[in-house]
Amino acid sequence: MTMRPLLIALPAALVLSGCATLEKPGEPALSPPQAQARTGAVSAADPRAQAAGEAILAKGGNATDAAIAVMLALTVVEPQSSGIGGGGFLVHGSADGTVVTFDGRETAPAAAGPNWFLGKEGDPLSYREVVTTGLSVGVPGNIALAAKAHAANGSLAWEELFQPAIVLARDGFLANRRLHQSLEGQIDRAGVTEFGRSLYYTADGAPVAAGTRIVNPALAETLERIAALGPDHFYKGQYADKLAATVAAATPGGIGMTRDDVTSYEAPMRNAVCGSYRDYRICGMGPPSSGGIAVIQILGQLERFDLAALGADNPVTWHLFVESQRLAYADRELYAADADFVSVPVRGLVARDYLAERSALISPDTALDDVAAGRPRGVVTVASDGDEPPENGTSHFAVVDAEGAMVSYTSTIEGPFGSGLTYGGFFLNNELTDFSFSPMRDGVPVANRVEGGKRPRSSMAPMVVYDPQGEPVLAIGAAGGSTIPVQTARSIIGIIDFGLDIEDALGLPFIMAFGDRLLLEESSWLADRKAAFAALGHDDIATASPPLKAGGVYRTQTGWVAARDPRLDGLLETQE
Repeated sequence: MTMRPLLIALPAALVLSGCATLEKPGEPALSPPQAQARTGAVSAADPRAQAAGEAILAKGGNATDAAIAVMLALTVVEPQSSGIGGGGFLVHGSADGTVVTFDGRETAPAAAGPNWFLGKEGDPLSYREVVTTGLSVGVPGNIALAAKAHAANGSLAWEELFQPAIVLARDGFLANRRLHQSLEGQIDRAGVTEFGRSLYYTADGAPVAAGTRIVNPALAETLERIAALGPDHFYKGQYADKLAATVAAATPGGIGMTRDDVTSYEAPMRNAVCGSYRDYRICGMGPPSSGGIAVIQILGQLERFDLAALGADNPVTWHLFVESQRLAYADRELYAADADFVSVPVRGLVARDYLAERSALISPDTALDDVAAGRPRGVVTVASDGDEPPENGTSHFAVVDAEGAMVSYTSTIEGPFGSGLTYGGFFLNNELTDFSFSPMRDGVPVANRVEGGKRPRSSMAPMVVYDPQGEPVLAIGAAGGSTIPVQTARSIIGIIDFGLDIEDALGLPFIMAFGDRLLLEESSWLADRKAAFAALGHDDIATASPPLKAGGVYRTQTGWVAARDPRLDGLLETQE
């Protein structure tokens, strides 16, 4: 069962001018088809989290309030993907066109340095050697992000935002098929602690079946205390001491997270990165995320091609899309990192002249033999580190309120069930595995190397879009690691170029290049057109069904529509 459109007519936004490159800073039922509401629209990957956001809007809360409530509810009902043990990025787009972003990305402990992921012989450790240890855990940022965003834009009292999640944790929720499937084969991760094993597995080690009621009193208590005492309960005092001690105890070598790492954590406001596509203004998250830059680059490099005339069912359209993605990702792998530690040429990477220069490399007739990063203005010499490991622990959600304010928020614990380590009723992230395990390459420092206090590079791409008249029209994003910018850009193209409704745009077939390999979504029409892509010069072609999870809210002529990726259809059922 997929989430049905939720419609609401909202007042028109104020007209904007220009486009800047950088901007300062219980078991509820699914929404019924074509449901009318007066308070806003919410898109989330789980209907219980969607209902939490809707309840906050119904109380008079705004988009920021509702987005925070969704994040908290996802901690309970989607433990495999996101929550307060991880971090995220929030993009807030006001009706008047003001865009601000909040950085809740996790930070490495102060003790982390170039040798953090190196073995005794100086060689990088394997992902499996570190993922379920304290070496993988960064200081969680979602609560600090929520507090900063609420202080800037929230309207309801802080404690009210926690109530839906507290009820879900205290009274329980029914496991759906997606949670059951996520638990299969993951007992060495989701069940690495006694808490995780006892809550999500049966006595014989089988994952809880869909329909099983899961009650999490430890998480309910944590949420109740943060609601009553504020974010300082999480980052100060005994709670912070015990959080750091839990991570340090699981860290090989005796050097790990400390109390100071937790107490010093901040979720800063960052400059938004903005660009344009066919007179639409598109804004997203800048460093330490690569996602906003990549989406703007993919779209900007494609603007000279008439994709609408080519059509959504034309292999040439998607060949062009892949070529643009390859160019954007070459830049991403070389330049994107935490700008507090590395000089990232953001303005140069999204400059229209640079994107035109890169676009000129794309041919509709043949694939590029070699794809290399460009030389945008402001570049500093660094080394590339390649792609990060696969990620299945992320969730995207979007909210629009009655004032036309949009919030696009992507939250993550990185891999499925994060590090597997648990504290206070929730899973702790394995976000530090998003750093490069090798600090140097050919004698040149890797931009995304590990450093104390640094935030690892991310692919998350929460985006907000304004139409050619300057009015809010779309808040969108996705989950799925390095596939996130691809899912997001593809959906924006579906809406702007092909005139699709948001659910059909989110459901467009997936296509992406991983290096020289072209991946086509299994069981889609693209998979049946391998010969066409081979004729365009793509030699290494494979099919797969990657975990895709995009979502957003979109303004139509009759109101705002909320939707999630139709591939989730059926996985949200609480019965087998």
